[in-house]
Amino acid sequence: MPKSPNIFSRIWAAFIFLTRLPFWRLHQPSKEAYESVVEYWPLVGWLTSAISGAVLYFIAPYNVLIAVLAAIVIRILVTGALHEDGLADFFDGFGGGTSREKILSIMKDSHIGTYGVLGLICYILILGACLFSLATMSPKLAALTIFMADPFAKMLAAQTVMMMPYARREEDSKAHNIYRRAKFPQYVFLLLQGLLPLGLFIWLIEPDTTQVLILVLVPALLCALLNLYIYKKIKGYTGDCNGAIFLLTELSIYLTATFLI
Repeated sequence: MPKSPNIFSRIWAAFIFLTRLPFWRLHQPSKEAYESVVEYWPLVGWLTSAISGAVLYFIAPYNVLIAVLAAIVIRILVTGALHEDGLADFFDGFGGGTSREKILSIMKDSHIGTYGVLGLICYILILGACLFSLATMSPKLAALTIFMADPFAKMLAAQTVMMMPYARREEDSKAHNIYRRAKFPQYVFLLLQGLLPLGLFIWLIEPDTTQVLILVLVPALLCALLNLYIYKKIKGYTGDCNGAIFLLTELSIYLTATFLI
């Protein structure tokens, strides 16, 4: 019986799978380690959001528009557009599919369709507008919102794996791997990964209690509605669904922060 991967290997697998940074040059985890990458997804978000937030913070004093575009581009480069690919496939599948089988077939197709293109354009435009608005008010506010929103939205999106079965067979998955459901200690750690940056945001920005509740409830409600919709349509999740839920719930945080703070 093969030895279960330790926590270091599992975390390392998450950084390898969910970014395009060359972590694999330092350590190659076993295949089993990749079953738990979603448990450490928000932790990876600490890195990606810190990079994109720092880019925006340091460039914004010179040019806010370039700072916003650079922040978006740098995260896409760091993640290899993994989540954006999922969002495009999600829009194509659920926009053009009329049955469970058709939706899954479209999402697995490597070609992008009209729904995917329009969905990505709308997503980038809204994201850019929100970040521009926040950065115009305060580069510090924008950077800290990025650092809070990314891990928090990933924590919410990870709930899909905990609550739903996988919609395909393992051999039919794009990654050829099915994520495991976290046990209680790993689940608590997952929650901490998403909530600690939120605590930092509250400490440094000092929003009032009502603002905090709205910032938390809006993405949580959207995540729940997306989960219900996905389950109704395909009776389970796919990796594309995870990516789409993450980006859409994260976007809802930026929209809420833009109108609220």
